[in-house]
Amino acid sequence: MDRRRILIVEGNAELRTVLSDALRELGHEVVTAADRAEAIAREDLEDFDLIISDLAEYADSGTQIVSELKRKRLFVPIVVSSEEAQHDGIIKAFKLGAANYLKKPYDKEELRSIVEKTLGYKLRFVEDLKVLPFVREHIEFELPSDISLMNGVLHYLIERVAALGVVKPDRSNLFIALDEAFVNAVKHGNKQDHKKLVRISADLSVKEARFTIEDEGEGFDVADIPDPRDPANLFKASGRGVLLIYNIMDEVEYNERGNRLTMVKRPESSLEHDLIESLTPPDDASAEKS
Repeated sequence: MDRRRILIVEGNAELRTVLSDALRELGHEVVTAADRAEAIAREDLEDFDLIISDLAEYADSGTQIVSELKRKRLFVPIVVSSEEAQHDGIIKAFKLGAANYLKKPYDKEELRSIVEKTLGYKLRFVEDLKVLPFVREHIEFELPSDISLMNGVLHYLIERVAALGVVKPDRSNLFIALDEAFVNAVKHGNKQDHKKLVRISADLSVKEARFTIEDEGEGFDVADIPDPRDPANLFKASGRGVLLIYNIMDEVEYNERGNRLTMVKRPESSLEHDLIESLTPPDDASAEKS
């Protein structure tokens, strides 16, 4: 493991010395702070590769540092330490994004293992993200009108979108919108005629996920459905799928015939997405102006 810069936040002076000496023996540069106030007051937090923060004596120290990093949109992994395996602060810290947990008293082998694992994760994570701004992924499906094929297609698309950081599957209704669009194309567009095809394309980047779903049916007039901008219409049976799509996606457009749907989903703000954004080079227009 290459030499890395590590910040130790430890209220016990003796343990602070033990931990810093052990990390220096592993070849790392170590900076120490006696409490979380001293730590978060630093203006160079983003320059650290890892923070190890005590929770035993100062229950909020680790969690407040995690919160501060999230507020500043800095990606620095944090390992929290405590003598109590079930400390409420540890659980809270993990929920906020702590990367690992270190038991007291410190064991050198465990310390080495956790530090290497956490630093290795950060390096892999950031290196992967450096590539993502340059990725443009195009996916095409041409399928018979068969509902049984739906789940496989949707799961594949969701996995690819999640891999680019556009959405978090557990926090997004994108699956529902894609599901409704596919079902509408099969049932209402092609009338479940297996001889007719459904064509699905996806153009994915870190900035957006753009989907087009086209059937071979006669189409319909979008103006005939209830106004999708009125939430009260979500409770009406007529055009329910289209209404859901309009309320989930950021952009929705039908062609004039009504048999081709284009919809766009953009990323939600998150620490991971903001890091990707910071690694994204300016476009040509921006570069020319600067």
